[in-house]
Amino acid sequence: MLERHHLHILRAIKEQGSLTAAADTLYLTQSAISHAMKKLESQLGVSLWKKSGRQLHFTQAGEYLLTLSERMLPQFEHAEQQLKQFAQGQRGTLRIGMECHPCYQWLLKVVEPFLHQWPDVDVDVKQKFQFGGLGALFGHDIDVLVTPDPLFKPGIEYVSVFDYELVLVTSPQSPLAEQTYVEPHQITSETLITYPVDQARLDVFTQFMAPAHCAPRKHKTIETTDIMLHMVAAGRGIAALPKWLAKEYQQQLNLHILRMGEQGIDKAIHLGVREEKRDDYIDDFIVKARETMIFGNA
Repeated sequence: MLERHHLHILRAIKEQGSLTAAADTLYLTQSAISHAMKKLESQLGVSLWKKSGRQLHFTQAGEYLLTLSERMLPQFEHAEQQLKQFAQGQRGTLRIGMECHPCYQWLLKVVEPFLHQWPDVDVDVKQKFQFGGLGALFGHDIDVLVTPDPLFKPGIEYVSVFDYELVLVTSPQSPLAEQTYVEPHQITSETLITYPVDQARLDVFTQFMAPAHCAPRKHKTIETTDIMLHMVAAGRGIAALPKWLAKEYQQQLNLHILRMGEQGIDKAIHLGVREEKRDDYIDDFIVKARETMIFGNA
């Protein structure tokens, strides 16, 4: 019946695109893969894929098992990694998923004392779960989710870490720099630079511009904060960032910080964890995260 190696085969076929490439990845022959999967299909009474020329197309049953492989295999792999660490005298690995692109500088301030206190625990930051980490948390792919936009679901607990204000950052030479706050219609002639995130998850759009039915003249995306703010300082655009991060960079670059709207936009960073018995080092990480101060958030 269904065994773990069947899930490995399905995942490899999906990732590699063909039986031949999947066989190479798994160090098996193509005939061995075909035999194993035909035997499984016979036992289950369903077809898992259909061939169209050289292309393979998963059936509904195949797609179901593929989804199962994507959910279960990372858990098996993590369990094996944990057991190896236990055998070596280590406690394990704290896996952190990030839904807050500019939070890495803050995270480093938390990780340093954590690693000092827990020498037998490693830390791994899972960047592939940026802006989609709730499923990873449910699926046990990560242990902690850092997010400014908690989605409250049964089984998940969120702990508020710190509050911050979302601000607009411009060059001091910008006409906007003459003001202390800016309204949405005033940036319709500007180039807005953001992280490469869907607009539906960007507060500068959802909480500031969209309610006023406004849009920037141009929208550019840049992945790194350093390059983004060097572009802003050079007058190539404006950016929306947490005030604490903008103030940190203001020490290095010639930047002007503006409130977004007269009242400003208030946000908070949360840590999401599963509501279950968890390792004591996860609870200690949460405590350290809440105690870690951030620069210039006043």
